[in-house]
Amino acid sequence: MIKQKKIGMRLVSSATAAMMSALLFAGCGASNAREDADTISVYLWSAALYESYAPYIQSQLPDVNIQFVVGNNDLDFYKFMNENGALPDIITSRRFSLHDAAGLKDQLMDLSTTEQAGAIYESYIGSFTNNDGTVNWLPLCGGVDGLVANRTVFEENGIPLPTDYDSMIAACKAFEEKGIRGFVADFNYDYTCMEVLQGLSIPEITSMEGCMWRSRYEDPLDMDVTGLDDTVWPGAFELMEQFIKDAKILPEDLELSFNPVINMFTEGKAAIIRSGGSNTVAFQNQGVDAVFLPYFGQDGEQWLLTYPTFQVALNKDLENDKTRHEKALRVLSVMLSDEGQNALAKGEDVISYSQNVDLELSPALENLIPLIKQNHMYIRIASNDFFAASKDVVSKMIQGEYDAQQAYEAFDAQLKQPKDASDEIVLSMDRGYSNIFHKNGGNEAYSVMANTLRGFYGSDVLIAPAYSFTGSVFKADYTEKMVGNMVMPNPLEAWQREMKGAELKEYLKISVEGIEGGFTPFNRGSLPTVSGISIEVQEKDGKYTLVRVLNDGKEVGDDDTFKVTWLNTAAYMSPFLNDENRVFEKEEDRVKVAWTAYIKDGGTIAEPENYITLK
Repeated sequence: MIKQKKIGMRLVSSATAAMMSALLFAGCGASNAREDADTISVYLWSAALYESYAPYIQSQLPDVNIQFVVGNNDLDFYKFMNENGALPDIITSRRFSLHDAAGLKDQLMDLSTTEQAGAIYESYIGSFTNNDGTVNWLPLCGGVDGLVANRTVFEENGIPLPTDYDSMIAACKAFEEKGIRGFVADFNYDYTCMEVLQGLSIPEITSMEGCMWRSRYEDPLDMDVTGLDDTVWPGAFELMEQFIKDAKILPEDLELSFNPVINMFTEGKAAIIRSGGSNTVAFQNQGVDAVFLPYFGQDGEQWLLTYPTFQVALNKDLENDKTRHEKALRVLSVMLSDEGQNALAKGEDVISYSQNVDLELSPALENLIPLIKQNHMYIRIASNDFFAASKDVVSKMIQGEYDAQQAYEAFDAQLKQPKDASDEIVLSMDRGYSNIFHKNGGNEAYSVMANTLRGFYGSDVLIAPAYSFTGSVFKADYTEKMVGNMVMPNPLEAWQREMKGAELKEYLKISVEGIEGGFTPFNRGSLPTVSGISIEVQEKDGKYTLVRVLNDGKEVGDDDTFKVTWLNTAAYMSPFLNDENRVFEKEEDRVKVAWTAYIKDGGTIAEPENYITLK
C-alpha cells in the first residue's frame, strides 16, 4: 500500500528559497563548468559494481575525476538520455543485444581499432561487430549457463551422470520411476525460457545459416524488421517441443521461482536443474555435490551458453575533446584489464572473452576447461524482444497450447510486431538538472530527488547514498517507466526513526567516512546526498572526514530532535539494524515503487539545495 503524503511548506523550497538555491549553484558557474569538463561519467548497470569494481577503477586512475552512477540494465534508459542530449561518457548494460542498441549506434564511438577490442577472441568480437565493420560495444567477462546435476542423488540411485542428450533423457526417465524429478527449472522467469530454448539449439544457431540470420537480426543499419528465419528456427522449436516431452516438464513448473527449484535440488527431490557456474560453486560450498553440465546438442557435442557480465560502450562526443577522449580510453583500459576483470569477478567463477585476461576457474568447474579451449561457447541472443517472446511462447508450449510450428509462427510474429510508442506521459519537467557532483553545492539532480522524497516521507532530514539515483533530471516528458528509472534498479528501501542531533551526526559521519559492512565513499562523486541539512566535508588523500553539520546555517545541536529517513539497500543497512536501542522502521514499499506512484498521482518536484561544501 502506497502511503499518500503531501509535501509540507517547511520541506519544499518556497519561491524565495528556490531562487536562493539557484543563485548558489549559478554563482559557482565557472568552477562548475571546469568540474564538468574534468569529469568522466561512467554508468554501471547494478549497484553491486559500486562495491568493489568502481573503487578499483578509481584507485588506478587517481588523477581522473570519475562520476560513477548506477544506471539501469535497460538500453531504453540510455536511449532516453541520448534523446535528451545527455548520453554518459561510458555506459554499461548486461541485458543487451545489438538489436536493442541500434538506436544508439550513431552516438557511440567505433572501438574496432582499439587495443581492447583487439584483445577479444575473434569468435566473440564477431558477435559485436556491425555489418559495416564497426564495433561499438565490448563484452567483459561472462557467466556460464547450463545444467547442474546433484551427483549424490545420481550415485544413491545407481544412475550414471549424463554425457549427451540421450543419456540425460534416459536418466530423467529412470528418476521418474523412482519418484524424483529428473529435470526441473524456474520457467517462471523469462531468462530461463530464453536460455533453455537457445541452449538446446546452439549447434544450429551457430551454424553458417544461423550466423547469417543473427547478423541480419542484430544489424543496427538494417531498418527492416527481422523475424525468425525458416531454416534454423523451426528446428529449434522442434527441439524445445521434444525436450518438454522427454524431460517431463509440467505446466505447474511455470509457477516455480528460483528458491523452490533450489530447494528441490538441495533436498534431493530434483536431479538436474538449469543454473549457472557460480551457483554450482555455491552449492559445493554448502556441502551439495553439484556438477556443472553443458547443454547437449543433438549432434553429440557439448556447449556452454554464456552471457557477459556487462557490455561497455563510449560516447562518440568524446572524440571532440582530445583530453577527455584520452581519459575515457584510460578508464576503458582499466575496466577491461586483467586486474579490472578480476575485481569485477570478485571470486565468482566466470570466463573472460579477452585473450590477455586470466580468470581462474574453481575446481568445481574445471571440467569446463576443454570446452573453453575448443571455443564451444555461445553468447546468448538477449534482446528485449527475445526475452518477452521466449517467456510467452515457451510457456504456451509447456502448457500444451502451442506445438513446435505454432510456437515458431507466434515467436516470429512477435518479433515483427510494431512497437507501441504511445506510452502515457506522467511527468513533464520544464527545467533540467545536472548530476555532476560539484565541490560547492553537490549534485543538483540528486538534491532534487532527495528533497522531493524528504517531502514525500514527511521527514526533517533525508540521507541518500550516491547510488540511490540514476542521473540527471531532464527538461523532458517522462513516461511511467522512465520515472521509475530515476531511482536505482536494485532494491532501495526507506528506513525511518526519530533521533537526537548527536545520533544524526554519528550516522552522517558513517555515511561520509564509511563503516565496515556498509558503504565507504571512494571519490567525491560517491559522497552521500543529504536533504534538510547541509554538511562540510574535508578531502585528503582520497579519504573524507565530516567536519560540520548545519541546519539553517547553524550547527546541529546534540539535543536537537529530527525525524530522519535513510535510503539504502538492506545489505548496506545491516550494520545499523542490530542495535535494539535504535530501531529503524522500514517503509512498506520500495523507493522506486513509492516514487513512481507519487509522481503518477501528480506529486510536486522540489528544487535543489546547496547541501555540501567539500574542502
